[in-house]
Amino acid sequence: MGNALQEQLLKAGLVDKNKANRAKSQKHKKLKQQRNSKQGVVDEAKLLAEKAIREKAERDRELNRKRNEAAQQKAIIAQIKQLIESNRLPKGNGDDLAYNFEDNRTVKRIFVPEEVHDGLTRGKLAIVKFDTQYDVVPAPIADKIKLRDEKYIILRNDPSKEDEQEDDFYADYEIPDDLMW
Repeated sequence: MGNALQEQLLKAGLVDKNKANRAKSQKHKKLKQQRNSKQGVVDEAKLLAEKAIREKAERDRELNRKRNEAAQQKAIIAQIKQLIESNRLPKGNGDDLAYNFEDNRTVKRIFVPEEVHDGLTRGKLAIVKFDTQYDVVPAPIADKIKLRDEKYIILRNDPSKEDEQEDDFYADYEIPDDLMW
């Protein structure tokens, strides 16, 4: 009840002062409860909205991280492919020496010239695999590829082991020309 209406009812004697005060008090309490409950609903909705925003931002960050990782992996593969294609040695033919090596517990064979065969055994050259193709590249290139992804290196002999073997007891003996390993 508004003040003007209350005064009119009091003057007319239809309502006494205590009833008017109780009605006013109840109305005031009711308004206060509505404000408090609306505030609680608003706060709860606001919290849920903020939580949804945080979760979406987290999902977006994770998605961006995965995209960046995929892009980096593609870039690394492209770098490896470029290193192999620009530095591979020419392939041998059937008249060249066969070089046997192991790839995933399977013995494979490539034909290479004698100089390449010697470079492979001494660790100056390495065998790499891209897709299903085997290529021979210089050892420094193989080291660069290994820094990017080790799984592309199939064979890389340690040059220090070969140097030690040259100083062995049989170094003074000549190896026959027809004996090739």
